[in-house]
Amino acid sequence: MTDAYSLAAEIPSVDDYLRLRIVAGLSPKTHEGASIGLPNSWFGVTLKFEGKAVGMGRVIGDGGTAFQIVDIAVEPAHQGKGLGKRIMTALMDRLNNEAPEGAYVSLIADGDARHLYAKYGFEPVMPASIGMATRVKPA
Repeated sequence: MTDAYSLAAEIPSVDDYLRLRIVAGLSPKTHEGASIGLPNSWFGVTLKFEGKAVGMGRVIGDGGTAFQIVDIAVEPAHQGKGLGKRIMTALMDRLNNEAPEGAYVSLIADGDARHLYAKYGFEPVMPASIGMATRVKPA
């Protein structure tokens, strides 16, 4: 990693958020949804390379008992450089320093990302629990 990368404690712009989700292989979101959701983040970081957003991560939740790590994304050209770890470390540092003791932190791990998250203490919850999801007004 070079000094060309900087990590800012800020949520990405709506346009950067939408772009980063797509280029990193996450599901697309609507401009309307992102415009509403991003300002409601509990905490977020934007990773920049030479001033351009190339990565991001957010924590959402109620601020007291339950949090979820979402939107971990790094542009493919910048992957494999420890940048995902840099994003996760920033999110976990904020949670460890500011979330109340005993707060529940969850995430959904896609593919091999589970290995990264395990380094931060995340473990599968099955068979005791199973993650579930739905979409509002699915396309």
